[in-house]
Amino acid sequence: MPIETIRKFFQLKSAAGILLLLSAITAIVVENSPLSDFYSKLLHSSISINISTFSIDKDLHHWINDGLMAIFFLLVGLEIKRELLQGHLSSREQFSLPAVAAIGGITIPAIIYISFNIGNEATLNGWAIPTATDIAFALGVVTLLGNRVPISLKVTLVAIAIIDDLMAIIIIASFYSSDLSINYLIYALVATIILFFLNNRKVKNLLPFIIIGIFLWVFVLKSGIHASLAGVLLAQFIPLGSNESKDQSPLHKLEHSIEPWVNFIILPIFAFANAGVSFSGMKINLLWDPVTIGIILGLFFGKQIGVMLFTYLGSLLKICKLPSDITWMQYYGLSLVTGIGFTMSLFIGSLAFTDPEYQTSVRLGVLIASFFAGVLGYLTLRFSTKSS
Repeated sequence: MPIETIRKFFQLKSAAGILLLLSAITAIVVENSPLSDFYSKLLHSSISINISTFSIDKDLHHWINDGLMAIFFLLVGLEIKRELLQGHLSSREQFSLPAVAAIGGITIPAIIYISFNIGNEATLNGWAIPTATDIAFALGVVTLLGNRVPISLKVTLVAIAIIDDLMAIIIIASFYSSDLSINYLIYALVATIILFFLNNRKVKNLLPFIIIGIFLWVFVLKSGIHASLAGVLLAQFIPLGSNESKDQSPLHKLEHSIEPWVNFIILPIFAFANAGVSFSGMKINLLWDPVTIGIILGLFFGKQIGVMLFTYLGSLLKICKLPSDITWMQYYGLSLVTGIGFTMSLFIGSLAFTDPEYQTSVRLGVLIASFFAGVLGYLTLRFSTKSS
């Protein structure tokens, strides 16, 4: 393949979503091929770091989910901070619509999942799985439509996904952390205070932030709180610089530096490590498993119902309103696209369940729901808009 063709591909706004899809398909193919044993052994191969009496011993799968995803959440944290302070969420009018939509897009899917798993304490723990939206995939679907889609609709989708991610972070911290270590929590607090000091002194060199951030990640990992949250915490102390250009702002520099790594390496690796579903011995009744059906209905129906219902009620109560250039049918297409959970849903599923049987149900449910949400969302937007 010519280098110029590769370069043009990576310049596409939909490239990240396409790579995610290819990674997921590759994982499924490998898991159902003679390479399945190699795939399993690779993901469960142990990687240890030992320094004197201190050690971190995890398999590759956990290094990906606990380590690489911390960098993803660092990027998410940077985006959230930038949007809240200077971007599309910096005013009440800009914030109200995506906030109302995101709350609906989390509440209704959770209720649907819980209704299918009420009374089963083991499966009830997965209630947050269908509440997530994969921003890379969702934006990739919308970007495929080019100038057919109003810019304001793309901005609204990004804003909803960002608030959705913020709520997911709160959910992970509140419901998917266990066996807390007070000592390491104190160490993490000390690291946080140092980051606050660096931010307060307006230190522009990113190196001190990164070094303390690595220590923070280790302490959070050892504390029992999910390590990915260290990335979000670090992001909040990276200086934005309200009076500086993007070239001078430490936050913009870091965001632009890690964004290609996250979109084209970290998320595809995560998808490859988490999307492998084995169809060997799979029975049709697995589709009616409470976990599977709760995720499918929660993501596909719950997301669109929640986003549309809460937005409509919000507009009636004068809390929010649609941008003037977006029709309700286009907004419905957007609500369908928010049902693409993929990486975020798979990530929460990996925290909610350790049992391989449940993991199969999670992957199957997320992949089915995300596929139909993406296809129907694309078609709805395609036929409700005109090329300009």
